[in-house]
Amino acid sequence: MRCSSRFALTCLAGLAVWIGCQPAQREPGDTLAALFSGEEAEWIDMSYAYDESTIFWPTARSFELEVVSAGLTERGYYYAANNFCMAEHGGTHFDAPIHFAEGGQTAEQVPIELLIGPAVVIDVSAAAEADPDYQVSVSDFEAWEAEHGRIPDGAIVLVNTGWGTRWPDRGLVLGTTLTGPEAVPELHFPGLHPDAARWLVENRRIDAVGLDTPSIDYGQSTLFETHRVLYAASIPALENVALLDRLPATGAYVIALPMKIRRGSGGPTRVVGVIPGAASAGS
Repeated sequence: MRCSSRFALTCLAGLAVWIGCQPAQREPGDTLAALFSGEEAEWIDMSYAYDESTIFWPTARSFELEVVSAGLTERGYYYAANNFCMAEHGGTHFDAPIHFAEGGQTAEQVPIELLIGPAVVIDVSAAAEADPDYQVSVSDFEAWEAEHGRIPDGAIVLVNTGWGTRWPDRGLVLGTTLTGPEAVPELHFPGLHPDAARWLVENRRIDAVGLDTPSIDYGQSTLFETHRVLYAASIPALENVALLDRLPATGAYVIALPMKIRRGSGGPTRVVGVIPGAASAGS
């Protein structure tokens, strides 16, 4: 049967849809319990931890952790607490439309259902390995659809460039170890071509996109057209997504929960991939 991802509003997006598609002999509550216990699904943390090695844009403020307390108090119990400071855009994070679209949604305004739903994964890792400046094209999406069918409405489109295998080597991920404005012209990593972004906006009804690179535009971009095209259409993006090679081309789901920063242009995000038992078994 065909199931709609819009069931997300009542029960964790596409996961609820998957439950609703299971054989009738099992109660939905039992299926949900099995799903969350890991008995019938593989859960994958697709986020990088924040520490001194986290990769940020060369002109952005890196992650800083200040230890406030880590030890026994005067009353004899242990207490730990920290302060941290960093830019919105670094590590595994999301971009709200306001990032490149004047008047667009800010971080707290992006509907959460856009960041929870069925995932499709387009693998361009071979092309990106051959060309660090590779830009994902319309033909890449057309080739994927020729093999797997049309990108479904409400999908979160993820692109695996293979760049996740380079983390956290700054030089390999960014193409340079320089920092500051002088580093920007030296950036080399794959991205989504603006024409491909326009094709998605004009021909498909997707909810979000995500890449395993520091930006959805390739490293040598100076106009950030892909950002502008997607965000003008209120399609948010995920960047530096980890372990994209662990997800199948179809059949998995994504839960991406960003920090809810009022008036934010984005923020750190915990991205989780869920592969239901049937999908993880290859059916």
